[in-house]
Formats: sequence, structure tokens, C-alpha cells
Amino acid sequence: MLAGIAVGGFIHNQYLESDGKADVAFYTDKISIATKIFLNLIKMIIGPLVFSSLVVGVAKLGDVKVVGRVGGKTLSWFIFATIISLSLGMFLVNFFQPGANMNIPIPDESVKAGVVATSLNVSDFVSHIFPTSIIKALADNEILQIIIFSLFFGVACAAMPEISAPVIKALDAVTHIILKITHYVMNVAPIAVFAAISATIAQNGLEVLGTFGKLIAEFYLGLFILWCILVTLGFLVIGKRITHLISSIKDAVLLAFGTASSESAFPKLTQQLERFGCSNKIVSFVLPLGYSFNLDGSMMYMTFASLFIAQCYHIQLTFAQQLSMLLILMLTSKGIAGVPRASLVVISGALSTFHIPEAGLLLLMGIDQLLDMGRSATNVVGNAVATVVVSKWENELQ
Repeated sequence: MLAGIAVGGFIHNQYLESDGKADVAFYTDKISIATKIFLNLIKMIIGPLVFSSLVVGVAKLGDVKVVGRVGGKTLSWFIFATIISLSLGMFLVNFFQPGANMNIPIPDESVKAGVVATSLNVSDFVSHIFPTSIIKALADNEILQIIIFSLFFGVACAAMPEISAPVIKALDAVTHIILKITHYVMNVAPIAVFAAISATIAQNGLEVLGTFGKLIAEFYLGLFILWCILVTLGFLVIGKRITHLISSIKDAVLLAFGTASSESAFPKLTQQLERFGCSNKIVSFVLPLGYSFNLDGSMMYMTFASLFIAQCYHIQLTFAQQLSMLLILMLTSKGIAGVPRASLVVISGALSTFHIPEAGLLLLMGIDQLLDMGRSATNVVGNAVATVVVSKWENELQ
């Protein structure tokens, strides 16, 4: 990461001196290939890993009653954590008023940001959850659809253990094979992190930290507070072992931070949580669900960014309107699974719902990568804490 910052800063300074914008574009385009390769490799294994691990996890849980009990505890924690994250973002942006205090030109309201908005359509949302084809869901990496099919498949396997035993054994073997592939893929991770950071700094320069420094600092302060809340909640459940947990998952957190994708850390996080002492069946069940329903860092960012843009255009939203925005963001954000910049699509939908200019997204485009790094790392921490908490509640934590 440090090497990426240094090289990116050097490239950007060379561009400033020689006005070689094309040279910088050439560098960022070519160096980004390494990041794209790494993320593509992760996407290659994430669908099969979620399917095999979740089916095995559900089948090992046993009957539908156990699945329902563990699922109820898991979703209860997810909803609680989501409400905390959204509320914290709303509180901080109202407290700091970053949009009202920004002394920069505001894009004209007629300008399009080039982000296709998502609208809150309950019918489309519900129908999208249920896949028409598991093959298509796997091909498109539709994590939420894969989870639904896996839950049905796993429950059916649990209902007839004698017939499904060979299938479960095979899928368990597939899970371990994919984790071995993950070990190979992780060898590319340092290069991918270097490429991602150097490309971002080369394109935007360290000067972006000066222009938007206060906004970035306030957002990262919010993430720090969110980490403290999550760690405190974890401490109440597992005690002093929470510090060991944070130490155990540091590699996955740094990987998510460097690549700005919590999805990239999923395989690594799975291994580290099992080494920490979480039951394989709980990890296999809770973690895939968390990547669709428990994106704590992304949740906080969405309220923070949406209200920031409203403040920039001097649009006053009542408390009731802000609560409505929280609900909309909570529903429309499910299934984004830590894909870089996917949050901007969800935010665009919220902006259009409340008649806030979409052009405001242009204010965040230049620094979104830097913000995405922090929220992706926070997503990993949130899901790790959730998995450990549910494991403790189920007496499955060694």
C-alpha cells in the first residue's frame, strides 16, 4: 500500500509538470489490469464457494427448526447492526454538516453523473431475490440468488440425510478445494493492492486529500466510531477474545482495504474465522448471508453521502424524510456484496427519490475509491463480529 501511494504520487507529479494527461491515463489503464485480474479471480471462486459452503453449513445444522433458529439470530443481529450503521451516518452528517461547509464549486443540477439509479420497487426487488436459474446466478455472481437456492438445497439435503450424505461429502470436498485455490489466488493480492492504490493516487493525486480532507477525515472518524461500537458489542458477548479476533482477521481487513472490495476478502475471512474457533457450519451459514445483509461500512456511507449531497445543494430534509431515506437505503442495498462503487448506484436511487440532484455524485467520484477502501474494511469487521457472536450464541465457539 505504501509503495502504491509513493509510485502513484510520483506518476501524478510527473503529469503535473509535463501536462502528460495521456501518460497518466496510459499508466492507470495498464496498472489496473493487475487489480482487475485479481478481482476476476475472486469472482471466479466466490459463487461456487458460497454455494458449497452454505449448503454444507445448512445440512450440518440439521432440521429446519435449527436452521430457522440460527437464521433468526443471524438476521436479528444484521438488522440491529444495520440500524446502528445507518443511524450513525445520519447523526454524523447532521452534526458535522460537511456539505454546508464545503467551499467548492457545485455541479449544475442538470449534469448527469453517469450512474444508473436503482428505484425502490418492491415487486422487482422480491422477484430478483429468487433465481430463475442457478447457473445464471452463478455466472452473474448474484450472491443473494445463490444464497436463496443454497438454503433450499441445504434444507432439502438435511431432510433426507441418507440420500444426501454423498452429495454433502462431495460439496465439503469442493469447499476445501476452492479454499486451496484461494491460497493460490492470494499470492496475487499484494500486486493487486499496489496496482489499485497507485492507480487511484496517480489519477487524483494526493491533492484530493487537501480539497476533501475534512470530509474524508469525518467519514473515517465515523468508521472508527462504528468499529468501536462493533468491538464493544462483540466484547459483551465473547469478552476479551474480541481483541484476538481483530488481530486474527487483520489480513482479510487489509486486503479489503487495499482492493476496496470486501468481496475479495471473503475466502480469506472464512479461513481466519475457522482458525479463530468458529464452527465451520456457522461460518458457512452466517458469512454468506452477511455479504448481502450486513454491510455495515457501506450502510453508514450511504446515509453519509446522500445527506452530504443534499447539504451541498442546500436541500433541507426533515427528520421523517431522513428516516424514510434510511429505510429505502436499507432495502435497496441488499446484494451489492462489496463490489467496488456499487454503493453509488444505490445512492443515486435514493437521491432521485427525494429529488436531490444526481450531479452531486460527481463531488464524490474523485474520492470514492478512498472512501470505498474504509467501508469495505468495515464490512469485513462487521461480518466477522457477527459470525463470532452467532457462534457464541449457538455454543459453537471453541
